[in-house]
This record gives sequence, C-alpha cells and structure tokens, in this order.
Amino acid sequence: MIDNNICHTKNKHLQVATTTYSSSVIPSFQIPNTPPPPPQDMKRAEVAIIATPTMGNLLPTIEFATHLTNHPNHHISVTILTISMPQWPLIHNYLQSHTSTDLIRFIHLPPPDTPPPNHYTSIIEYLSLYIQNHKPIVQQTIESLSVPLDGFFVDMFCTSMIDVANDLNIPCYLYFASPAAYLSFVLHLTTLPVDSVNQEAEERQLIVPGFQNPVPSTAFPLFCINKKERGYSWFVRHALRYKETKGIVVNTFRELEPYALDSLCSNNSLPPVYPIGPVVDHVGPVKWHPNRSMHEKVIRWFDRQPDFSVVFLCFGSMGSLNRAQVREIATGLERTGYRFLWSLREPGKTKIELPNDYEKLEEDLFPDGFIDRTAEIGLVCGWVSQVSVLAHKAIGGFVSHCGWNSILESISYGVPIATWPLYGEQHLNAFEMVKEVGLSVEIRLGKGGDLVLADEVEKGVRELMDSGDGELRKKVQEMSEMSKMALLRNGSSFQALETLMGNLLSKV
Repeated sequence: MIDNNICHTKNKHLQVATTTYSSSVIPSFQIPNTPPPPPQDMKRAEVAIIATPTMGNLLPTIEFATHLTNHPNHHISVTILTISMPQWPLIHNYLQSHTSTDLIRFIHLPPPDTPPPNHYTSIIEYLSLYIQNHKPIVQQTIESLSVPLDGFFVDMFCTSMIDVANDLNIPCYLYFASPAAYLSFVLHLTTLPVDSVNQEAEERQLIVPGFQNPVPSTAFPLFCINKKERGYSWFVRHALRYKETKGIVVNTFRELEPYALDSLCSNNSLPPVYPIGPVVDHVGPVKWHPNRSMHEKVIRWFDRQPDFSVVFLCFGSMGSLNRAQVREIATGLERTGYRFLWSLREPGKTKIELPNDYEKLEEDLFPDGFIDRTAEIGLVCGWVSQVSVLAHKAIGGFVSHCGWNSILESISYGVPIATWPLYGEQHLNAFEMVKEVGLSVEIRLGKGGDLVLADEVEKGVRELMDSGDGELRKKVQEMSEMSKMALLRNGSSFQALETLMGNLLSKV
C-alpha cells in the first residue's frame, strides 16, 4: 500500500567555520515561522551530512540541514562536512558565510593525501574520485565527534561515503537534490544493458517508470550522449548504490510529482522514499557574494519597472553561452520589445573552471547598437541574486537552464518558466516541466550543442510573457500555493519529514 506522503519501501587538521549563519527568509514568501525549541527531555538526534562541492548540491543540502533543525516535533542537531574546491572561489565564499550554531556545526575537511586526478573525461569523474579520496578523513572526523550519530546523509555523488557509514554502523540516507522523475531515470539506467542508451538514434524513445510519456533521446541527460566523455559509467555507478541506503530523501513534493513518486514507491527494491520539499534558499547569495554593488544596481532597476513586465534570463552558476548564441538571444530579445534582465557569464577557460562575469561586456558580443537601442528597457549584467529577482513583483517570466533549484525557486514564487537546458539532467527536467506537468513553455528541449536562432528566442519569450493572466501563469501560481501548503503541519512534505525523523530517532 502506498502512503500519500511517503513511500514505505579532534583531528588537528579540522576547522570550524566562524562567520555568521542566517536562516531568515524573504518576507514575500510565507513559510511556517521557526518553531520554539522542543522540550528539554525530548530525545535529540545527531546526524551528519556531506555534499558534492558545487552550488547546485551544497545549497539545497545546507538548506535541508536547516529544514531538519526547524522541525517542531523533534530535536535534531546536524554536522555538515564540507569539501574544499580551491579552483572555485565562489564555493569558498558561500561556505565561509556560514558559521556553527547550537544546532548546525560546519567542519571544513582538509585536502586528502591523494590529490585530485590529473586525467579525467568529465567533471563528474573528477568530483567522484576527489570525493572518494576523502573517505579516510571523513571516517576519522566522524569517529572524533563527541556524540554518536543517528544517521549520515550523503548526496547523489557522495555514495563512496556509504562505505564509511557501514564501517561505523551508522544508518546511511541519500539526500537527492534533483526531482523524483530524474531519480527514476537514473535508477532505470541501472537495469539496462550498457550499450542500450544510444543517442545516435535521434528518434529513439525510452519508457521510464517515473514518466507518463516516453522520454525521447533529445531529452536524455548529456552524460547519455557520449558515455566515455561525460561520465555515464559514474552516474550509473552512483545510482546502483542508492539502493544500499536506509532511505532516499528527495527535494520535491507530492503535489508536483505524484506520478514519479508513485512509481518509486511501487519499486520494492528501493528503500523508503521521503519527498520533503520544496527546500529552497529564500535569502540567496546577497549576504555572501562579493559583488554586492551589482545586486543593488539590479534591484534599483527592477524597482522602476511595472509589475509582471520583465523577462529574466539566467543560466545558473555553471551555465554559459558562446558568442554566436549570445548574438541570437540579443536579436530575439530586441524583437520582442519586452523589458528584460539578462545575467550573462563568460565560459570557463578550462574543463574544471566555472563560468565567471565578463570583466567588461564588449560591444562586439552583441549585434551592432544593441546595448544603446535597448538601454531604456533592458539590463545586461553578470552575477545576480536569482531568488531576489524571482521574488520581485516586476518579474513576469523566467528563461531558465532548468536546474532543479531554479525550478523550485520559480514555482515557490509563482513565476512561469521558458526552458533552456544546458547540461547535466537539465534536458530531462525541462521535458518534465513542459510535457509531464505542463508548468513551462519550451524554447529548447533538444541537444545541448544546437544553436537556438533568434526566431526561436523571440517565439519562446513571447509565449512566456503573453501567458500573462492565462492558463500557464494560473497553473504555476496554483502549484506555488501547493508548495507552501506541503510544508505546513499536516502537509504532505511535513508528514514525510515527520516519518523520516521518527526513523532516525529509532535508527531504522
């Protein structure tokens, strides 16, 4: 039987963060107030969490820790083990903005004795091996804690840490920061022959238990295209280990993904699945990002725009576009005549380097005269606090890379999306949002390398913004209300979290 809320299936090298952690939220998004502390005689659960050192994984993991400690019926303390990435200063800035409190402690792990791999074919291979090299340090760190752990949460690329949990006899749970539908997809890959997912067959479709519609090859995650270069074997290797955990916590909510969750629940080979979302950072990077002046400039510009009038284009912390694509977007945007805010970033210079802001937005990036002609209606910038923009009353639509954090933020604030996936599972997320749940319009669902022409950009932006008071905006706003209700007492996600808490306290 399927429940409606949950599937029953003193090291000298260690450092503790010292900056101030804030759990405040933007007032325009109403979520339950922080509850009073539980009674002193209530049993306290102690858990640890470790996450892949990327923004897309770290951010929802740290918010999940806050989610656990804020639960009104249980007393939970969390130790967050952080892995450093010296090549990515933005990750360092984010982690340094958090400090230890009575309920959440940060321990920054030292580099492993084994260095990162010099030769790798994908960023996932690099990260997986680098994380795996931390196993001795993580085990030593956990053994040095003053209290025993009731649970250890690992994220989707930290499955090597399941070995540490097993060695120390600690119940291990997976925290999955992507959608339930994507979880179903990667689990399905583990059941297929190695060569059965063949991107060369353009019209091929895959029947996946978590999707109502056949999944076309153009929506496959990019690691399915060239398996040797994009880490296919690593994705499958991680997915195989998900079944070894005591439970899978998914950052979603039942009202958004009922079909995918029911499919996971009916899989008897899986541990229990707990949909506890949406877990969203409603503060965003404004309190830790070094470019505060850009944020202030953007908000001042937004404050001068009419309600629901601005289309926002942003492609995530790891997303960037080549010059040819930038020119096509500029041409299409200008043709629409809509107000726009465009967060534009320069591609990284190496495989491992993240995109960064342009030192200067040269005129030759754009069609001749574009900046001057659109000066009254548009703003092109570098980094911007995405959640602050989505919360603003001037926002009318969001052209997004379809990272799951961005999708949940957009749903939380009732902002319709036009899909423009770039990497990872984003093509599959876009397919789900457009074809499965009908909460987005499509600019691109196809292959990552295709150039999207100005005509397609214009058409997609018009469709997004012309939805105005139409069916799409209404559906997104209704889902926004459901996302809030899911987190309230007796809501679907609250009840799933309650069950998870009970299992932690009993060490199920």
